[in-house]
Amino acid sequence: MDFDDTPDQARLRAEVRQFLADHDSELAHGDGAYLEEPGTDRVDALRRTQAILFDAGLIGLTWPEAYGGGGGTNAQQAVVNEELHRARIAGPIGHVGLGMCGPTILGHGSEDQKQRYIRRLLRADDLWCQLFSEPGSGSDLAAVRTKAVRHGDGWHVRGQKVWTTLAQHSRYGILLARTNPDAPKHRGLTMFVIDMTSPGVTVRPLRQMNGHQSFNEVFLDDVVIDDSERLGDVDDGWRVALTTLMNERMAVGGGGGELGIRSDALVAHAARRLPQLSDDRRTLAVEALGRVLVESLAARYTGYRLQTSLEKGGRPGPEASAGKLTAVRIAHATADLGLRLLGEDAVLARSREGDWRWATSQASTPGIALAGGTDEILRNILGERVLGLPPDSARVPARTTPPSENR
Repeated sequence: MDFDDTPDQARLRAEVRQFLADHDSELAHGDGAYLEEPGTDRVDALRRTQAILFDAGLIGLTWPEAYGGGGGTNAQQAVVNEELHRARIAGPIGHVGLGMCGPTILGHGSEDQKQRYIRRLLRADDLWCQLFSEPGSGSDLAAVRTKAVRHGDGWHVRGQKVWTTLAQHSRYGILLARTNPDAPKHRGLTMFVIDMTSPGVTVRPLRQMNGHQSFNEVFLDDVVIDDSERLGDVDDGWRVALTTLMNERMAVGGGGGELGIRSDALVAHAARRLPQLSDDRRTLAVEALGRVLVESLAARYTGYRLQTSLEKGGRPGPEASAGKLTAVRIAHATADLGLRLLGEDAVLARSREGDWRWATSQASTPGIALAGGTDEILRNILGERVLGLPPDSARVPARTTPPSENR
């Protein structure tokens, strides 16, 4: 990758920077992901921000123009993302739709579904969620037990989903359900679009140890879904789900982004706190800060390498799993160091302006670690697909069963 802007990229960067400066007061800001409670007021502010950015051509830049996207390149989107990061613009509230649901609809949806859903998804007119995990099937995603039974031109769905991010604010979701209980577990699944306002859908937020309620459990009590809302063929939902999972890992860890508090915020925090430490503690803190910054830089440039591959026509692969593992480790190390720098003041972190972020981020990292696959599952993927190690025997019960792309 050439890190110098081409003339066109330099012109785009200048235009984006000027636009963000002109509209700064209208946009929501943030120093990192997973820090603020997604309450109604904050969600509304983030939706307005995403709509403003979409109307300016800064959201969905690489998506097809026929559905509201910009038809641009990954390199252009990288320029936009860098300027959004520089201006401290909060990440899009529709990140589940942009990162997982939208690419799945583009890859497997009908023309009617693309026309109805994609533009509104990009603009955050409709928020989306992903209904995959269940109480008995998280890492082993193919073991889902939520059932969809055909009735005439539709399907009746019964079951429960859990850890569904932002379900309480979502209008639509993509749902993986079992449609053939007699088939091998990977071959009896079907993917649907579900209207979260349908009768029989109950959403109950789950309070996490960071105090937030961004995760939810969703109960489906004889919910009716028309067959026109199916994504892909009947009993072919596993193939559709792989599209979602690959894009999820790319969205969570494939771009070299920061999942917790930004590294520059950590540097500013350290500059304020280091003079208050003893010489020995200051030396240890500087060493820890250096490790975090070096790893952050390595993750960013690895993300650029993956973006270059996509620019040349590649597809998201196991590299995103490595990126996600690294991103979670960096998020944890950043929050841990930030909290340690507070010293005894850490006990007051939740009540002191600005300091609350470190405790909140530290308490959020276990949840972040689950998104896009647990560490153990991602290491299995890297071992099998990158290192060529034999598959985990517990996940391959018979030779006729396709390899498990577990969550």
